[in-house]
Amino acid sequence: MRIFQFRGRTTCLAAAATMLLACAAQAPAQQALTWSQVKARFEASNPALRADADNVDEARAEEITADLRPNPQLTTTVDGTEIAPNNSVWQPLTGTYVQTGVSYLHERRHKRELRLRSAQQGTEISESQHEDLKRNLEFALRSAFVQTLEAQAVLSMAQQDLAYYDYIIAISQARFKAGAIASIDLDRIELERVQYEAELQTAVVNLRTAKIQLLQLMNDNTPTQQFDVTGPFNFPDTLQPLAYFRQVALASRPDLQAAMQTIQQSETNHKLAIANGSTDPTFGTDYTWNNSTNNPSPSQMQTIGFNVSIPLRIFDRNQGEKKRTQIDISRAQEASEAVRAQVFSDVDTAYAEIQGDIAQLKPYKTQYNEQALHVRDTVTYSYEHGGASLMDFLNAQSDYRQVQLAYAQLVGDYLTAAAQLNLAVGREVIQ
Repeated sequence: MRIFQFRGRTTCLAAAATMLLACAAQAPAQQALTWSQVKARFEASNPALRADADNVDEARAEEITADLRPNPQLTTTVDGTEIAPNNSVWQPLTGTYVQTGVSYLHERRHKRELRLRSAQQGTEISESQHEDLKRNLEFALRSAFVQTLEAQAVLSMAQQDLAYYDYIIAISQARFKAGAIASIDLDRIELERVQYEAELQTAVVNLRTAKIQLLQLMNDNTPTQQFDVTGPFNFPDTLQPLAYFRQVALASRPDLQAAMQTIQQSETNHKLAIANGSTDPTFGTDYTWNNSTNNPSPSQMQTIGFNVSIPLRIFDRNQGEKKRTQIDISRAQEASEAVRAQVFSDVDTAYAEIQGDIAQLKPYKTQYNEQALHVRDTVTYSYEHGGASLMDFLNAQSDYRQVQLAYAQLVGDYLTAAAQLNLAVGREVIQ
């Protein structure tokens, strides 16, 4: 921020500064949030992100189900009870026998371990997909944060331009009283103030709108008057090579990680399909209490037995699921290649955009900003002393405002492109 001093002409600027300080003193106390603070609040309260986190918890719960063993089976049979008299003799319990048995299905070929591993890989995929959603939402958050910083910069410039122009109006009024300019020239200068007022009000509305969008993403109901952000609004002169960002993207992009994890899960599911085509025996044992007349001795009334049940997988050997999971492996591999190509495309595109923004910003930083300021101050001094026309002054002032606004917009474009590059890489590589 530059402070312009002109000999004997600081009264209006001092008054304007006093009014701004008084307004600031009356505003509610607020603490400007940095980007890290905004992101922390977003991660803690964004409803879409929190709802998606429940999907990860559900996937973890499925691991419990996948790791469960088959339940043993308990069966009890009561038979041989006489329900009608025989030759006028009815002894209903004489031939009754009770048989109780327990059986258990033994899973072979590591079925339970494969189910658990598939569920764990599903949880890893859910976590990567959650990180991918977070990556995209944080890009929207960062874009809204940058828009707010840009709106603050534009508002600050509008306030400075209006204060400076009020100073020019005071100079013009003094020159009119001295007979140096005509009444019509003074009217034209005072009418020009309408544009500065309109730009100031537009900047105020734009800043309020940007804050509303940012608060919405944060799920925060704080009034815009009590909410503010702070952060660097500039750009670096250097940039890491493209190969660096490509390498980081391959290691960090959560959607690419999810695609690779899907391949691993598909391979596990294929192994599980093969295992499910194998035979699982059921082992059982039973105890029988027989009250039949054929067993008059009490010791002969109790027996124990063992059994094994083996299904004959003659027709159904899970052929369809084996084929499906084999195809699913190929599909997952092709999908991962598509995601990998998209990663390179995203990184290359974002890198080209940020390079272009830096190339445009450098001459502003090294030349155009200083030139526009120098021209405006020189023409203003000349106009104050009668050496420049009103048209020359208005043109110089307009050129200065256009250069400053273009510079602020380019910085905003750079910061948005930096957020785009962070999105393409998968993590923050440019603050």
